[in-house]
Amino acid sequence: MYDIKQLNAIDNAILQRLIGAGIDHVIFMDLSGNAIAKHSNGKTDLDATSFAALAAGNFAAVDAMARLVGESEFSLLFHKGEKLSIHFSKVTEDTLLISMFGKNISLGLVRLKVSETIEEMNRVLS
Repeated sequence: MYDIKQLNAIDNAILQRLIGAGIDHVIFMDLSGNAIAKHSNGKTDLDATSFAALAAGNFAAVDAMARLVGESEFSLLFHKGEKLSIHFSKVTEDTLLISMFGKNISLGLVRLKVSETIEEMNRVLS
C-alpha cells in the first residue's frame, strides 16, 4: 500500500508536527482499524491496536449518522474528556489520523497542527 519512503515521511511528520507540539498519542490508520503508524510521547500507555479497531467502529457509526441527517460525511470528530481528548480527522478516503491530548494543549492548536500534518501527508501520498 505505502512504500518505505512514504511511511518514513509520515512518521517524521507525525513526530515533528504532532508529538513535538505536545500531543500524547497519534495513530494513522485505515478505516478497517489497522494502524499504519502509531506514536506517543512515551508518558502514558495505550493499546493502539485495540484503540484503532474501536476508533474505526466509532467513525463508521458517525459516518452512518451523517448520512441519516443528509450529510455526505463528518470528516472531523472530537471527543472531550476530563483528562484526555480525542481528535479524529480524515486524511484520505480510507484513512484517519487520531490525536489524543491532555489539558495542556488547546483544541485550536491541535486542529492547526493536524491540518498542517494532513497537508504534508497528502503531499507524501500523492
